Amino acid sequence: MTAQTQPVVHGIFDPATWTVTYVVYEKEGSTCAIIDSVLDYDPKSGRTRTTSADKVIDFVRQKNLQVEWILETHAHADHLTAAPYLKQKLGGKTAIGDHIAGVQQVFKGIFNLEDEFKADGSQFDHLLKADESFSIGALSGLTLFVPGHTPACVAYQIGDAVFVGDTLFMPDVGTARCDFPGGDAKTLYASTRKLMSLPAETRLFMCHDYPPNDRPVNFETTVAEQRQKNIHVHDGISEQEFVEMRTKRDATLEMPVLILPAVQINIRAGALPPAEKNGLAYLKIPVNAL
Repeated sequence: MTAQTQPVVHGIFDPATWTVTYVVYEKEGSTCAIIDSVLDYDPKSGRTRTTSADKVIDFVRQKNLQVEWILETHAHADHLTAAPYLKQKLGGKTAIGDHIAGVQQVFKGIFNLEDEFKADGSQFDHLLKADESFSIGALSGLTLFVPGHTPACVAYQIGDAVFVGDTLFMPDVGTARCDFPGGDAKTLYASTRKLMSLPAETRLFMCHDYPPNDRPVNFETTVAEQRQKNIHVHDGISEQEFVEMRTKRDATLEMPVLILPAVQINIRAGALPPAEKNGLAYLKIPVNAL
């Protein structure tokens, strides 16, 4: 394969949120994309830090890369994005799937956000449509619409690599939950089959890893391995079986620790809410809403 069809992928794992941020590039000194970054957030104090994002910055500078895109697979509920900080330090355009507007509309209501908040995706530099192509220097990217975990999830196919967001986890972990507003298990099943219809050797990169049985953290697999071994959606699992399993399992899960701060920040493309008269920004805690 040529460098154009097989990008270099560097994953940076954040143990606090079990999240992987990816830097995707052709070669040292080329342009790159950053996918699913993390802003450290302490829910006890409300303080943010940039430890995880600084690791990304250090790698980008070490490899002499120029950031073209800062991509999100969806509005995450388990970590805050560091997109504005990375853009300030490294440049690049922020982007997410264009169905984010629907997610913004739902959560604008849940959080009773200010009238000035626009639920149209305009907080991002670019909204990617389903099957829209984009370039990272000499690399070619394609936006895959893979809803189910949320109604706006996308995956990014860059050469032989696909960054699946929360659609799939490692085979021994399975798939993501579907009980957030707008989530749907039947839709997620269709999205997993869409990904698994790609060539068997396609590399799949997870947004998270929650390793069972004390195995080491891992976040790369293949279509062939998912089809053979994914505990939730391997070949032979029917849509009905998956929906029944996913619905039953989701009913037992607690909300993610950071869902309330994360969603409020992430639907703003990582920006804080407008500061109040005392110069501080505040996040809301809706009671009995989720």
